[in-house]
Amino acid sequence: MHKPLQGQIALVTGASSGIGEGVAQALADAGARVAINYHSHAEPAEQLAAKIVAQGGDAFAVGADVADEAQVDAMFDAVIRRYGTVDIVVANSGLQQDAAFRTMTLDQWHRVIDTNLTGQFLTARRAVHEFERRGPRAVSKALGKIVCMSSVHEVIPWAGHVNYAASKGGIQMMMKSLAQEVAPQRIRVNSIAPGAIRTPINKDAWDSPKALDKLLTLIPYGRVGEVEDIGRVAVWLASDDSDYVVGTTLFVDGGMTLYPGFADNG
Repeated sequence: MHKPLQGQIALVTGASSGIGEGVAQALADAGARVAINYHSHAEPAEQLAAKIVAQGGDAFAVGADVADEAQVDAMFDAVIRRYGTVDIVVANSGLQQDAAFRTMTLDQWHRVIDTNLTGQFLTARRAVHEFERRGPRAVSKALGKIVCMSSVHEVIPWAGHVNYAASKGGIQMMMKSLAQEVAPQRIRVNSIAPGAIRTPINKDAWDSPKALDKLLTLIPYGRVGEVEDIGRVAVWLASDDSDYVVGTTLFVDGGMTLYPGFADNG
């Protein structure tokens, strides 16, 4: 069986649950050795690593708060000690602190921006340094690959979630500007923008027939996404099959960004 990421090393941040977990599993299935980052709860990440090893892969869990520069450096150092380098970095860590704008606290603003946007900056910056340090590897046409995890809310406004939407809009332009800057070094930077994906963080939106029916009015394709949908796209973006894809956001959303409210002329 062809494994497009055979021999490569991947780091996925925020990989102990949800989309990050699905991406880590997909990368491992595609042949990569995977470092599974978690923030505060080691057990789920360690369980995922053990599962991947039991399936014949290679993985380990590594803790770090991606909003903390020293912890990001320590995380990369741990991966390099174990595997020698890293070829693929999926900057996935993210959180929500929802509030109406008039009552949103500065702490709520900072927590989301620091993790979702600054965390991706710190992760991507250290990845670029590592790619440059170790030079080309025969396992990949690119010097290195960075995949930023964004959201449909990089383009769809979201009242009551100003901090989250701002962080995702920031990811869009950070990714594109970084991609422009490092493409001459053969470093590929792209984003995935998921729509409604069935994960614990949004369980209230799909866990009852009434909630699911309401959610599906926003999804022209008529189903909620699964983490495997995102994992498959991450594998493609990390592989040589997408070697000419640079600075692009791939929306994996069942058509949410088609603004379905206008399907009948508004």
